[in-house]
Amino acid sequence: MKKSTIWLLTILMAVTFIGLLYIELRYMDDMIKMRDDQFAEGVRRSLYGVSSRLEQEETRYYLEDNVSGVESSALYAQYPDGQPPHLGGISYSFNTFSGLEGSLTIRGDVDKISKLQADQLSPLDRTNAMREAQARLDDRVRYQKDLLDEVILKISTQAINRPVQERVDSTYTREIIREQLANNGIELPFCFAVVNRSGIPFYATGGYPKVVENEDDIFDQSLFPNDPANKKLYLKVYFPDKSKYILKSLRVLIPAFIFTIVLLIVFVYTIILAFRQKKLNEMKTDFINNMTHEFKTPISTISLAAQMLNDDSVRKSPGMLQHISSIINDETKRLRFQVEKVLQMSMFDRKKATVRLQEIDANSTINNIVNTFKLKVERYGGKIKAALDADDAIVNVDEMHFTNVIFNLLDNAVKYRREDVPLDIRITTSDISNSRLQITIEDNGIGIKKEHLKKIFDKFYRVPTGNKHDVKGFGLGLAYVSKMIDVLGGTIRVESELNQGTKFIIILPLFKN
Repeated sequence: MKKSTIWLLTILMAVTFIGLLYIELRYMDDMIKMRDDQFAEGVRRSLYGVSSRLEQEETRYYLEDNVSGVESSALYAQYPDGQPPHLGGISYSFNTFSGLEGSLTIRGDVDKISKLQADQLSPLDRTNAMREAQARLDDRVRYQKDLLDEVILKISTQAINRPVQERVDSTYTREIIREQLANNGIELPFCFAVVNRSGIPFYATGGYPKVVENEDDIFDQSLFPNDPANKKLYLKVYFPDKSKYILKSLRVLIPAFIFTIVLLIVFVYTIILAFRQKKLNEMKTDFINNMTHEFKTPISTISLAAQMLNDDSVRKSPGMLQHISSIINDETKRLRFQVEKVLQMSMFDRKKATVRLQEIDANSTINNIVNTFKLKVERYGGKIKAALDADDAIVNVDEMHFTNVIFNLLDNAVKYRREDVPLDIRITTSDISNSRLQITIEDNGIGIKKEHLKKIFDKFYRVPTGNKHDVKGFGLGLAYVSKMIDVLGGTIRVESELNQGTKFIIILPLFKN
C-alpha cells in the first residue's frame, strides 16, 4: 500500500472520528442542560407549593385558635345588655379550608319557624315574624363579615411577630418539601435553611453547607410574600447529589462514548502499525538490495579467480596461483563474515546465541585490534590513536563478540569518513568509580543528524548518506553492537554532530564486580 493511500485513509478516519465524538459530546452537553433545566423547574414548582402550604398553615392557626374568642367578644359587645336575643332554630358555624379562603355557613331555618308558629299566629303576624327573622339573619351575615375582616387584620399585624421557628417549623417544612418534590418526580436527599433578606440564616438543617461553591446548586423561595420587606423570609434548599442525579440520565450514552474511544484507540494503533510495517518493508527491501551488493562483489571476484585458474599460463606460474588463492581465501572470508552477521542477529532475536564468557584484559585486546586495523586506516590516509589509561581493564566478556563490537565501530568510522579531511580515530579506556570500564571510540567523520541518533541501533536502519558507493551494509552492524553490549551487561550511547564527528561510549562492569 502506498504511503499516500495510508495518509488518505488516516485523514478520512480521523475526520470521521472527530465528527462522531463532537456529535456525541454535543448531544451529551444538550442532555445535561435539558436535564438541569427540568430539575430546576421541578424544584421551583415544589418550593412554590411549600410556600403556599406554609401560608395556609399559618392562616389555619389563627382561624382555629383565635376565632372563638374574637367571635364571642364581638357578639356580646353589640348588645346593650350583653345578652343576644335567642333565635330558635338558627345556628351558625365557621368552617376553615385551605389558604385564606373561609366560608361562613349560616343555617337559618325560616321554614321551620313558619311551621312552628303557623297554628298560633295570624298571617300578618307570621309575615312580620318572618321579616324580623330575615332582618336578624342579615345582621348575622354582616357580623360574620366584620368578624372575618378582624381575623384577617389580626393575621396581617401579628403573624410577622411570631418566632420564625413557629411560623416555619423545621419538621413540618421538611415533610412538605419532601412531599412537593415527590409530586414533581424528584426524590433526592436535601437540606435547607430559612434566612432573612440579608442571607443570614435563622436556622439550617444538618448538611447545609456554610459556603456554597456553585450558586446554581442552591434553590430559594420567598415565604409569606405579604410580609413587609424588612421582615421577609426565604427558604433555601440544597441538593448534595444534584450532579449525580443529572448525570444519571446519561448512563445510556456513556457505553456508546466508551466504545467510540476504544475504536479510536484501535484505529490509531492500527495506523501506527501500518506505518511501522511499511517502514520495516522499506528497510527489508533496502537490506536485500545491500545484501545483494555485498554478496555480489565477493562472488564475482571468486568466479573471476576460478576462471583464471582454468588458464594454463596461470597454472604454470606459482606466484600467480598463490595470488589467486589468497584472493579466493579473502573473498570467502568476507562472504562468510557477511553471512555470520545475518545469522548472529537471527540467533539473538530467537535468544539462541551462545555466549562464552571469559576473563580478558580489555586494554590488551583493544591494543591488538588497533594494530590490526591501523593498516586499513592508513590506506585512506588517516591515523588511529589509542590512549588505554584504565588501571583496571579486566572484564568478563565473550572475546569473539567483544572483538567484533570494536571492529564494527572502527569499521563504521572508516566508512563514514569525510573525503576532504584526513581520517582521525581515537580510542580510549578509563575507570569509572573503580567499578566500571569506559571505552570511547571517537572519529572526525560526517557525523549523524539528531533525528537519526535514536534509531541507529535499530535493526536494518541505516543513516541516509546519499549515493556513496562505498558506504554499503545491511543495517545490522550497530544493532549487533547494541545487542551484544546489552548481553554483556553493559550500556552504549552515542554523541554526534553533523560534519563534526561521532563518539560511541561503551560502559562495561569490571570482572571483580
